[in-house]
Amino acid sequence: MTIPFPVHEASDRPGRPPHIADSADIDGLARIGDGTQVWHLAQVREHAQIGAGCILGRGSYIGPGVVLGDNCKVQNFAQIYEPAVLENGVFVGPAAVFTNDVFPRAITVDGKRKNADDWDAVGVTVRTGASIGARAVCIAPVTIGAWALVAAGAVVTQDVPDHALMVGVPARRIGWVGRAGVPLEPIGDDLFRCPSTGEEYREHNGVLTAIPSQAVRTGHLRSAHALPPSRADE
Repeated sequence: MTIPFPVHEASDRPGRPPHIADSADIDGLARIGDGTQVWHLAQVREHAQIGAGCILGRGSYIGPGVVLGDNCKVQNFAQIYEPAVLENGVFVGPAAVFTNDVFPRAITVDGKRKNADDWDAVGVTVRTGASIGARAVCIAPVTIGAWALVAAGAVVTQDVPDHALMVGVPARRIGWVGRAGVPLEPIGDDLFRCPSTGEEYREHNGVLTAIPSQAVRTGHLRSAHALPPSRADE
């Protein structure tokens, strides 16, 4: 499998070995990055790749071949099934679940217990900086966009745009969030600002993109409240 982002081996960050609780179950074929903390009763299966600086909470489960980038947080009892891929800085809340079977059955039509050859696993992909709330469920195959925020208890059944704020069952977008995770405030036609960082964003055709800070500083694209509506898109 090709990994679209760097996952650091221990040799990349010498002197910061991972901390693994005695009761954690780490397969010998798994890879754990420097500075990562694996807490009590967590299980990391074979061929899983965990980046540097991650936290795997109590009772969390990381399936075979699952990939986590650097600085991810997987909270207590979250379940991440293969072949999920989490990019850098992803947050997964307590008891969240990433599924991997579109049509789950324990047995075949002739009554025999299914094995790995009887179904095709599909995965959840989570892009950089996104957050999945407590007890949320992501129904594979879906992609959660960068910096998106899925609310607690939501059920995600379709791809989520970058920066989207998703709630409900099934999950629907009710707004946008910035990189700080705070809901953005509208400041004009299709323009938004983060109340925490001051970063500004533009929405176009359902896609949110950050406005380069240089453009704001030079006045090439000032805050929307300082521009007449007819000039907001200049």
